[in-house]
Amino acid sequence: MSRSLLTLAMFVVCSVSAFGQQPEAKPTPANAKYDAELAKKLGADERGMRSYVLVILKTGPKTIPAGKERDEMFAGHFANMTRLAKEGKLVLAGPLDRVDGWRGLFVFAVDSIEEAKKLTETDPVIVKGEMIAEYHKYYGSAGLMMVNEIHEKIAKNPM
Repeated sequence: MSRSLLTLAMFVVCSVSAFGQQPEAKPTPANAKYDAELAKKLGADERGMRSYVLVILKTGPKTIPAGKERDEMFAGHFANMTRLAKEGKLVLAGPLDRVDGWRGLFVFAVDSIEEAKKLTETDPVIVKGEMIAEYHKYYGSAGLMMVNEIHEKIAKNPM
């Protein structure tokens, strides 16, 4: 009987110690396509992401009537976006569907909402009150930094 108890005790001890062992951790495989130089150029973190400021442009308190002033305001709006894109500050922009007064968006590659406000305030649609801006921190793919470069290669009739 004591031999059976000893055998059972040995079995329990061996089973518990084997049960408690963790399998050896497998290292996370490296991304074979990872380009450290490109990641650095785009400001990517280890996940390939970075911080931005998202600006939602909404209908403002003033509507500039159709005519020369409105045409000049929008020409200035497009020129301003082009300038900011060439400076590497504006990485994405475009119109929205106007649902709930949402007119467009900017995505700025800047560190703060304050800096995004300064850039947005240079836009004629903001200056004239045609649109107002709402600001949000955004964390997204650093690949967005290449949108303007790619767009130049695919726009048959650039703005």
